[in-house]
Amino acid sequence: MELRTIKRLRKEYEELSREPIPHCKAIPIDINNLAEWQAIIEGPEETPYVGGIFHLNILFPNEYPFRPPKIVFKTRVYHPNISSTGGICLDILKDAWSPALTIGKILLSICSLLADPNPNDPLMPDIAKIYIDNHQQFIQNAMDYTKKFAMDE
Repeated sequence: MELRTIKRLRKEYEELSREPIPHCKAIPIDINNLAEWQAIIEGPEETPYVGGIFHLNILFPNEYPFRPPKIVFKTRVYHPNISSTGGICLDILKDAWSPALTIGKILLSICSLLADPNPNDPLMPDIAKIYIDNHQQFIQNAMDYTKKFAMDE
């Protein structure tokens, strides 16, 4: 990994340690290898995901921060913008990426996406259709998934 990437990731890790983001946490899997992190997002209040703990993997490319990290949900989520394999359809992780973004800002954007799906740009068209056509059914399905996959019982 390039030295500038290592320095940037150390800085972001220190910032997250000093000033944690509400309802989000991200740490390197191994402090000696900053290329791979784990993250946890708590399901946002007043959403069908509330009470859920969602695990994500973050892989930083050598070119970070000039290229976005690859982020996938390890916890299954019923959401029009999150695929069954954990892929996330979020513009800042693709063509709207900016080196000014940090992992903290990315996690906040993912929380916002959970709270406010974009059914017009879905990874899961079937779920987007239910979101638009039968919102109550979407909410019930999302709550069921959250209970089944994102909560310890």
